[in-house]
Amino acid sequence: MLGRMADRPKARWWYVRRAQNRKPATYRCPLCGRHLPALSEHMLMYPEGDSSGRRHAHTACVLAARQAGKLPTREEWLKTQPREPSAWDRLVARLSRRRDPKSPA
Repeated sequence: MLGRMADRPKARWWYVRRAQNRKPATYRCPLCGRHLPALSEHMLMYPEGDSSGRRHAHTACVLAARQAGKLPTREEWLKTQPREPSAWDRLVARLSRRRDPKSPA
């Protein structure tokens, strides 16, 4: 589905929300390429919180892309990222290095 979005920016995650537009305009859905009346129910999506790259899309297209894993949210993306050691883990590691004379300080 996202194949039709030729100018789709490379994004690690997407912000997606319902659109509330009362302007009588017509958009083109970046996911399917069909026309999208602004007064119909649709969604607004943009990459990595960059609202200048926002696009209006059919609700069904967004839901299908989300189910296919092609529009991850920030929360979903963060779950896949390695986590830094907690302050407690860093403290324990530092104290264990002090006690162990063989390890480099």
